[in-house]
Amino acid sequence: MNNSAKLSLTLSFLLLVGIIIGQLEGTAVSAGTDHLLYLPLTLNQNDDPVPFGLVHSGEGTYYFATGAGNCSFDPSPQNLMVAAMNYVDYADSALCGAYIEVTGPQGSVVVRIVDQCPGCAEGDVDLSQEAFAEIAELSAGRVDITWQLVSPVLDGPIVYHFKDGSNQWWTAVQIRNHRNPIAKFEYWNGSSFVEVPRLSYNYFVEASGMGPGPYTFRVTDTLGNVLEDSSIPHVEDGDVGGSGQFPAP
Repeated sequence: MNNSAKLSLTLSFLLLVGIIIGQLEGTAVSAGTDHLLYLPLTLNQNDDPVPFGLVHSGEGTYYFATGAGNCSFDPSPQNLMVAAMNYVDYADSALCGAYIEVTGPQGSVVVRIVDQCPGCAEGDVDLSQEAFAEIAELSAGRVDITWQLVSPVLDGPIVYHFKDGSNQWWTAVQIRNHRNPIAKFEYWNGSSFVEVPRLSYNYFVEASGMGPGPYTFRVTDTLGNVLEDSSIPHVEDGDVGGSGQFPAP
């Protein structure tokens, strides 16, 4: 084989390898009618929770948590990495379902906010016994902590939960399995989106009802990301999965 043929074969091989790598690791961008240009795609392989927002300080305590509480979530015996937030930062359920990373004298732990601690001062967090044991000895009882909101990787999309007793004339919806705190929930009334107020027990309640469904919902997190779902049926005291999950900060 002459040098010219060898060079042609080498170039063809390199081009083929480049295309395969581009298809596996890249994203295709049109570069003309018959060509695709593959640009590198940066994939975040780190599943660690992404911190964001202010770092708070206060005191950490513990209680015998079940996963239920003022946020109206079901008990979660399979995962008791949960906590109750002080009254100020609870903010009428604004942090329900949010995740925070709490750091104490012996380490850090990520917990989900499921309850309110009325007797806790601003900045304080009342953790489950299991979570407290990750940051301090249980015998300490009360320790200095810092905490910050985090956005963890979650399995599956957000979930719409309809409250027991909810119907077309009084409709109450709770958002579950969201990686970022929820800022706003809206439904389509046939001509426009209507914002639904959130009550202190963590349900968005339309006192005059949203009709029989199916519904179109729009959910906005505190970072401004928006998810919209249509054809959501009404399932009293039941769950309906959405089509997507919020991105990391």
